[in-house]
Amino acid sequence: MMRTQRDQADELRRIPGVGPSLARDLRLLGIERVADLRGRDPEELYRRLEARVGHHVDRCVLYVFRSSVYFAEQTQPEHELTKWWNWKDGGLAEGRGLL
Repeated sequence: MMRTQRDQADELRRIPGVGPSLARDLRLLGIERVADLRGRDPEELYRRLEARVGHHVDRCVLYVFRSSVYFAEQTQPEHELTKWWNWKDGGLAEGRGLL
């Protein structure tokens, strides 16, 4: 049985910080499941999203993309690193050498 778009969106919404709007943005980029984020470059996803929508996208979306890729790649993600604001430039993730 094929999964519906709603099922796929709900899977993306398991990612901390991803709600309906960001789930739609991810689907615009061809990301249908959490696993699709593994090995992806958040900066590239952000640039592609801006190109796709044709205007500037708030930089906070980049931070969510960073935390989302981290979440997808970890079997047991550290709780603090699943919070998008810890992926800001100069934030916790950068301090730990993850950027």
